[in-house]
Amino acid sequence: MTVLDTRALNRATLARQHLLDRTNAPVRDAVAHLCGLQAQEPQEPFIGLWSRLSDFKPGELDDALTGRTVVRTHLMRRTVHLVTADDALAWRARHDAMLRQRVLGTYRRELAGIDLDEVAEAGRAVMADHQPRTMAELVQSLEVRWPGPPRRVLGELLVAALVPMAQLPPRGLWRTRAGVRNLPLATWLGRDIDPLPDDDGDPVGQQLVRRYLAAYGPASSTDLRAWCGLASLPAAVKAVRQELVTFRDERGRELLDLPDAPRPHPDTPAPVRFLPAFDNALLGYHDRSRIVDDAHLGLSVAGHRAVLVDGRVTATWSVRDQRLHISPLRPLTIPEQESIHAEAQRLTVFLDEGIEHTRLDA
Repeated sequence: MTVLDTRALNRATLARQHLLDRTNAPVRDAVAHLCGLQAQEPQEPFIGLWSRLSDFKPGELDDALTGRTVVRTHLMRRTVHLVTADDALAWRARHDAMLRQRVLGTYRRELAGIDLDEVAEAGRAVMADHQPRTMAELVQSLEVRWPGPPRRVLGELLVAALVPMAQLPPRGLWRTRAGVRNLPLATWLGRDIDPLPDDDGDPVGQQLVRRYLAAYGPASSTDLRAWCGLASLPAAVKAVRQELVTFRDERGRELLDLPDAPRPHPDTPAPVRFLPAFDNALLGYHDRSRIVDDAHLGLSVAGHRAVLVDGRVTATWSVRDQRLHISPLRPLTIPEQESIHAEAQRLTVFLDEGIEHTRLDA
């Protein structure tokens, strides 16, 4: 079996993630290919798309959100993601059990003895008037019946697990500050959520496997689980295995992939890229060694924005006091510094925040 070293896996990831070469794909198609973008920080998907799309304009994502072709919702890993409307409706039922389990795992004591189905039914009844509500407003309608749990806990249970919700614009629009107003996905999108097919082969899970590998492969089944949070995918993997090719990484772990997906030569040059906080190019794997050193793994979950140099996390970046600050994680060569400055200049133009200087910290 062919062994793929870390650099080969890195270049495959960059190619699948449109970080090796920017794509001309429309916003909706790019979001679909990436299987969504993590979006708990509302402005970060704009940076993620700018790093991946040629001549990306923020208004294109705004139009997709207001036009309801993409939507903000809780999905993979119980995290707010920006996904296409089609994927939100197709995938939501498959994630229901995981979403419930994750809320219960966090608040097991606070939710002890509560009938989740009754809470869900009551939440849907409140939202049946098609009026957007904040989490606090939804909880206020129900807390008389369930006075025990803290309001925040009951709210998270409802909007992140029990009632499939969309977070409505202006939340998530470019350079806009807005609180979260929720509306059931089916109401906002005008279509019902797809029911789970009565099929032992888990066809929705099979689609998730194929789509994940197209955007993240080659990858292990453990990586797949880390990306979506679903534990019950072995049947889906087994069903599609005959369609796939397999490799080993340098540690001997089996990696799955689509046969015709791009796997560039390990020596393919990789340009500097600025990533947003919580980018799935990092978080979409259990084993993130293909893109970030073990010593810096914590950066990917702590909300630091990363700079890729030669395809690897080599610096962090932030905007403060009208300056773009870049903090290297290792010494940089002169050519690397020049490449970082060139891409940073393009970023400052895109951000349009009155950034006057780029500072490469020592």
